Amino acid sequence: MFRGFYTVASGMLSQQRKTEMLTNNMANANTPGYKADQSSMRAFPKMLLDRMDATSIPTEKSLSLPFNQKVGALHTGVYMQEAIPSFLQGDLQETGRNLDIALLDVSMPVNEGTVGSVFLTVEGADGEPRYTRNGNLTVNGNGFLTTNSGFYLLDENGERIQVDSDQFNVGDKGQIMVGDNIIATLGVGYSEDPNRLVKQGDGLFAAEDNVPLQSAFEVNDVSFSTKQGFLERSNVDTSRTMTDMLSAYRAFEANQKVLQAYDRSMEKAANEIGRVN
Repeated sequence: MFRGFYTVASGMLSQQRKTEMLTNNMANANTPGYKADQSSMRAFPKMLLDRMDATSIPTEKSLSLPFNQKVGALHTGVYMQEAIPSFLQGDLQETGRNLDIALLDVSMPVNEGTVGSVFLTVEGADGEPRYTRNGNLTVNGNGFLTTNSGFYLLDENGERIQVDSDQFNVGDKGQIMVGDNIIATLGVGYSEDPNRLVKQGDGLFAAEDNVPLQSAFEVNDVSFSTKQGFLERSNVDTSRTMTDMLSAYRAFEANQKVLQAYDRSMEKAANEIGRVN
């Protein structure tokens, strides 16, 4: 009986966490460059049950031989193992704003079924490089390009980019030009397996073990372009997300009703069956 409580409770917790993840996706549906999370559900390891028994052999000393008879597998619940971002390209939205820059994946290598991806490089709060697809930029008081959260945009040499104003142009390959002069080239990192990136706040990703990503300009099979005056929208499918939220709620509700049935059974066992007259 108590094992049923644990199994149902694990189902409710997993659906609650899935709902929280989907709610966060919906909240960021209009965040530029946001990558929607996808849940990975797994069952706890199954237990193989055996029944211990014995066979008596009619001998003078009544020999008894023990043996185990298989009963079957017992499931012990489910849990949400992890939330994995989807790195599919989001739609590009034209803004006409010089400080908006979008990365467009033209051709990305496929490594063991995983499609690579490119990212803008920014300086994290700890001074280490971080990566983002959010190209909604601004110019701070010192003339440096930053994200709206205040993280400095870096060039291909890992240096901050100073433009002084929004009067600059960005070429197809990330060249930042003031007039006819190229003052910097955007730092664009390439990850052959973006699922190994660590998702952080403000739309940032950190490389595994803080090892900087390889420059996308140094990978022959990588083809991308930068679009000034455009933003990459989030890749959240709002219709699908709403449907998944309803499904998760219904699953939570079903587990809740089973839990209530267990509770009523325990109440009857304690108050009626176990009563001593």
